[in-house]
Amino acid sequence: MSGPAPALAGAGAGTWSRPTRWPWWVQVLAVYAVARVVSATILLAVAREQVANLWTPASPSYTQFTGLMWDASWYRQIAEQGYPAHLPVGADGSVEQNAWAFYPLFPLLARGLTAITGAPWQVAAPLLAFAAGAAAMVVIYRSVEAGAPRAVAARPGLPLVTVALVAFFPTSVVLQVAYSESLALLLVASALLALIRRRYPLAIALVVALGFTRAVALPMAVVVVVHAAARWRAARRGEDSLGRRDALGLGALLVVAVASGFAWQLVCGAVTGVPDGYLQTQAAWRARPEVVPVLPWVDMARWLFGGWGTFALAVVLAGVAALLLCRPARRLGPELWTWPAAYLGYLVGVVEPGTSLGRFLLLAFPLAAVTAGMVRAPARRRRAWLALIVVAMVLCQVGWVWALWRLTPPAGWPP
Repeated sequence: MSGPAPALAGAGAGTWSRPTRWPWWVQVLAVYAVARVVSATILLAVAREQVANLWTPASPSYTQFTGLMWDASWYRQIAEQGYPAHLPVGADGSVEQNAWAFYPLFPLLARGLTAITGAPWQVAAPLLAFAAGAAAMVVIYRSVEAGAPRAVAARPGLPLVTVALVAFFPTSVVLQVAYSESLALLLVASALLALIRRRYPLAIALVVALGFTRAVALPMAVVVVVHAAARWRAARRGEDSLGRRDALGLGALLVVAVASGFAWQLVCGAVTGVPDGYLQTQAAWRARPEVVPVLPWVDMARWLFGGWGTFALAVVLAGVAALLLCRPARRLGPELWTWPAAYLGYLVGVVEPGTSLGRFLLLAFPLAAVTAGMVRAPARRRRAWLALIVVAMVLCQVGWVWALWRLTPPAGWPP
């Protein structure tokens, strides 16, 4: 009766002593946990050098540094006070910075967590972000596994490597502060996975939630179109079937994705009585007095490189196009390839380039799979290259937190 027990115990101990034998989700969460410990160490070290500012005292605690700095205080204001019924206007008649620039789902969820647990904002909101980031890593693993079978076949272990590169990304610190990036990453990855698995009603619900989390629902409409086109072509070749139910589901998903891209703007206009109140609010954060597409990128390039600015911008855009067209990128499935292409194009079209761009790039997570797939070497050398990339990312994290997250009054560059 007692004979088999030691053997079973030994087998279990042997499994847990070798991380490669852990269940896939344990490996994912372990990688994420290590990355967040590294980021927490960086945050704690930099917090000791933080001077007193609008949001925190000098040398703030970890929870103050992650829960109150920068946009975290805007989200806190929304959670505690809601949105203003009237847009604040300056002496020159232009709309001033206000809470309508920030989407409601993250602060509302954090408010619910504070109500349930009794924890203060600066504890509950970063904890929510951390948990959403952990869930996002699990979904990213599954989305790469399901959505890029050719890439995974060419590079075994690609889903976990993708998770590692996202978890250690230079701006991944925001996955554990009171920002909405982790929730947006979870919703984007989940919507892509639902689309890959053809669970269109679930994808609709996720895209609606995304539309109230970040201004990134419109690029998802492009992914839906490409997914539908791929299914239609496969059906024409007799390799797939596209029934009436799925066709209606895709049509509804496309309509919802487009509508979600404008929903928050409509809510802002309805509440404040200013139809373009959201755009006027966004303009308050910009160098230009109005929101215009593409031109801010040209302005920034010229500011950085002078007369060579336009050429430099063209080189950068050509480099991005080359990355999207390289062989590892082409091995991705249509959904995982289209998302970063549409999302980066969307950023060029509507975002003013600045120091916040680095954290925006987190949502283009399939590019991490492309990066991993570009390393052509035996397994041992690939692991060495991965280690070097991770070390470089951690060093960039140190620079990002020190230069951007740390604020030296009276002003600083927003992270």
